[in-house]
Amino acid sequence: MRRRTWLKVGLGSAIAFAVAGGMVATVRPGLEGGRLSRGAREVLRAVSLGVLDGSLPPASDRRDAELLAQIDRLEQYIGGLPPAVRAELSQLLAILASPAGRVTFAGLEAPWGEASVEQVQASLESMRHSRLLLRRQAYQALRDLTAGSYFSQPIAWGVMGYPGPTDL
Repeated sequence: MRRRTWLKVGLGSAIAFAVAGGMVATVRPGLEGGRLSRGAREVLRAVSLGVLDGSLPPASDRRDAELLAQIDRLEQYIGGLPPAVRAELSQLLAILASPAGRVTFAGLEAPWGEASVEQVQASLESMRHSRLLLRRQAYQALRDLTAGSYFSQPIAWGVMGYPGPTDL
């Protein structure tokens, strides 16, 4: 390699690291003081719409109220997880909330708040069937958190046709 080539490679690397460092500096954690950040709430709202499609109330006012309650339940549940798990979830939500992470990791071009249910579901399916273990694990975590917190509530039981636990 010639000296000029080395200089070009060095300059290109410096620029790439500067851009990557700037992007990392702008990423906010998914959890701030034990609460979901605004970006994390948007991610979880969109994921909830994608995972729970067909299970949420059809009326938009009831649906919006149930989605807000769902996000609050998720926040409460995440708050009770061990610190190491909370830290990993915070990182995942921060990555997904960032535009670069949303596009590269989740494969979703539209912002979470603007994406259609179908787009979010396609993104989740691509994560589910990814060859990368990390993407599959992220999908499983998002799906399990969402479904578990929703279907553990009596309000969701009627939608599934479950009458609830029997009295002993």
